[in-house]
Amino acid sequence: MGGARAVGWVAAGLVLGAGACYCIYKLMRGQRQGGRGLRLRPSRSAEDLTNGSYDDVLNVDQLQKLLYLLESIDDPVITERALVTLGNNAAFSANQVIIRELGGIPIIGSKINNPNHSIKEKALNALNNLSVNVDNQVKIKAYICQVCKDVLSGPLDSAVQLAGLRLLTNMTVTNDHQHMLSKYITDLFHVLLTGNGSTKVQVLKLLVNLSENPAMADGLLGAQVDSSFLSLYDGHVAKEILLRVLTLSQNINNCLEKEGGLAIQPTFPKGSLFFLLYGEECAQKMRALAAHRDADVKEKVTVLPKF
Repeated sequence: MGGARAVGWVAAGLVLGAGACYCIYKLMRGQRQGGRGLRLRPSRSAEDLTNGSYDDVLNVDQLQKLLYLLESIDDPVITERALVTLGNNAAFSANQVIIRELGGIPIIGSKINNPNHSIKEKALNALNNLSVNVDNQVKIKAYICQVCKDVLSGPLDSAVQLAGLRLLTNMTVTNDHQHMLSKYITDLFHVLLTGNGSTKVQVLKLLVNLSENPAMADGLLGAQVDSSFLSLYDGHVAKEILLRVLTLSQNINNCLEKEGGLAIQPTFPKGSLFFLLYGEECAQKMRALAAHRDADVKEKVTVLPKF
């Protein structure tokens, strides 16, 4: 593991008691390649770095220590604590770079395959924070297919599913990696329709990202989507959901207009999103929403094609 392997560890002891894991490691520091010229603070024990009450921003030395701990320890309590600490530190832009340069992304990424759902969730949360950095996304994209499978096959509305959806949403803010989700679009619509309110919002954020890219329009319009999708366009639907489905429609329509409009579109299969969005039932719902009491909803409807 890059720089993290340059640090040697000797286990000083492991004490279990009162429901807490006590793990102390003595750091034996060797020559670091490509030193950053930083004056390091005194080393802290592994217990300190994984303790929920320790909320300082870690320096390079401490991040290196924590990554080695995560890679070398199987204890689920310590693993989860280490992931939480790394995830919190990955919220800072400087540490997003440092963790990548220390080889931390594959170490954290390996934990998304852990059978412990809590560990999997914490690993996804850490990757999500790291994914804000575009250079980090180049490495994180290796986990997109696995995250998609976990989102689609895992427990509905679970913390793991939501964490995976948040990561996929961050990874699709730009067009660079959106094509990797193409084969999962139909299944994402299924999660949208079966999930609770929080799940619906998160799936819609992801689909809206995809809909902004003209290259994804055919994949979205050709997806097999249950007709219950149109129920999301009802006036009583929560505003945060309704505005996003209207934005989805708006983005797709904009993509079609750039390609010459509906007249030259390829033939989409029956039961696809295309037939739902451009059918009479959806047109009726749009006309009804034009009289919606909420100004934001009415504004969204006015920019859509006249029905």
